[in-house]
Amino acid sequence: MSEKHLANLTSLDELDASSNQLTLQVSSNWTPPFQLTYLYLGSCLLGPQFPAWLRTQKYLEEQNMSHAGISSVIPAWFWTRSYAIVDLSHNQITGRIPSLHFASINLGSNNFTDPLPQISSDVARLDLSNNLFCGSLSPMLCRRTDKEVNLLESLDISGNLLSGELPNCWMYWRELMMLKLGNNNLMGHIPSSMGSLIWLGSLHLRNNHISGNFLLPLKNCSSLVVLDLSKNEFTGTIPAWMGNFNGKFIETLPGDGEIAYTPGLMVLVLHSNKFTGSIPLELCHLDSLQILDLGNNNLSGTIPRCFGNFSSMTKQSNSSSPFPFHNERYFEATLVMKGVEYEYDNTLGLLAGMDLSSNKLYGEIPEEFTGLHGLIFLNLSNNHLQGKIPVKIGAMTSMESLDLSMNRLSGVIPQGMAKISFLSHLNLSYNNFSGKIPSGTQLQGFSPLSFIGNPELCGAPLTDGCGEDGKPKGPIPNNDDEEDNGRIEMKWFYFGTPWGFVVGFWAILAALAINRAWRYAYFRFLDDMKYKLLGWCL
Repeated sequence: MSEKHLANLTSLDELDASSNQLTLQVSSNWTPPFQLTYLYLGSCLLGPQFPAWLRTQKYLEEQNMSHAGISSVIPAWFWTRSYAIVDLSHNQITGRIPSLHFASINLGSNNFTDPLPQISSDVARLDLSNNLFCGSLSPMLCRRTDKEVNLLESLDISGNLLSGELPNCWMYWRELMMLKLGNNNLMGHIPSSMGSLIWLGSLHLRNNHISGNFLLPLKNCSSLVVLDLSKNEFTGTIPAWMGNFNGKFIETLPGDGEIAYTPGLMVLVLHSNKFTGSIPLELCHLDSLQILDLGNNNLSGTIPRCFGNFSSMTKQSNSSSPFPFHNERYFEATLVMKGVEYEYDNTLGLLAGMDLSSNKLYGEIPEEFTGLHGLIFLNLSNNHLQGKIPVKIGAMTSMESLDLSMNRLSGVIPQGMAKISFLSHLNLSYNNFSGKIPSGTQLQGFSPLSFIGNPELCGAPLTDGCGEDGKPKGPIPNNDDEEDNGRIEMKWFYFGTPWGFVVGFWAILAALAINRAWRYAYFRFLDDMKYKLLGWCL
């Protein structure tokens, strides 16, 4: 698209060429013949220079130039305009950001650097995620007065290089509905002023160094729908009051007569912390809970049988509206399923799952679990569970991922498991299962690795066939044989690892020496990582 194509569009008010991957070829001093109110050029090629002709657009209210290949500094005049909505995300824009006053601003996934900008009380949504901001949050958030009415509803500064403690001035930001500070280097405790965020529906603090004996300030955040505190250093027991985050109607402002509905906690992710003690039975009161992830902690005791009563996990999802309430755009989470991290946003409300892996839980798998017909993933691996797989597990027809590995489970694999037609990830390895693997294309389609470590198990896909007595035809190794084999395997592992490293290292060097383009890309990547990890925060 060139100046010639646009020359006669003198009455143009809205230009929408988004997602067409068009290239806008205009000169640096081009003056458009129109005055736009709305401009949508997302995924069009506009860069690398910032479009200078935007300065002539005096009435522009909304603009989207995301994924546009812009890599220059934004000119000073741009920040003085009165835009309502600005989206410049997913470019490579550099430089610093002055104070911000646009109502909705998305500058995520760029290369902006310190300092964090001051934001006016008119800003409602701000996304500065995945940039190069360092230092403390306090200068940005705490230079306020009680007289200011701040309209900020959504704040995302995740994926930066922020450090220091969480600021204790959240009482100035009472309208917040979503707060994302994950993937930084924040530390300290959750401050008391976070209890002021009574409208907070989505809180993401994952992958930081936040510690403390849990989160008493969050007890007052009764509107929470998504709570992700994974990959931190929280200690102590999971508090019983977390079972009080249920759906309810509350007044928007005291005495104004208007009522709002909060659906209750739907996603609770406490993965990879240092929680101890037993799982509180009060969590069973969370009627809306669809995702429960307590994996990789130091929890002990048995799995509560009342977990089979999670009503939101019993329903098979057929809804096209994941969150049947307002502001659903604020609800998203990062979850581990099938051994891989996935980010869910619009489809989060359609997911139901439970991860209690890598703890010290013992006892049996509750039979009540088989009533969770809507459960899509279940991970109970790496615990001390005993007993048999519940016979009625075939009733969990929505299951896509099941991991029971590295426990002490025994008995035969129920025939009904072969009827779970959506099952695409299965791991029953390193237990004490016995007998023949149930026939059915579903189970025979999995790798033998899904069943190894069960010496008395036989049948496809394992190579050991079954005799007439339902036991493996070959000799069953005893524990001593397994230990000897394990030592031999470990010797070969330690012997082969250095040679594998040497061969792989020289293979990479050879490829870089031969291919100039690969060599350039590789060292450019190292430079980028150096600046991101060291250069900007010294």
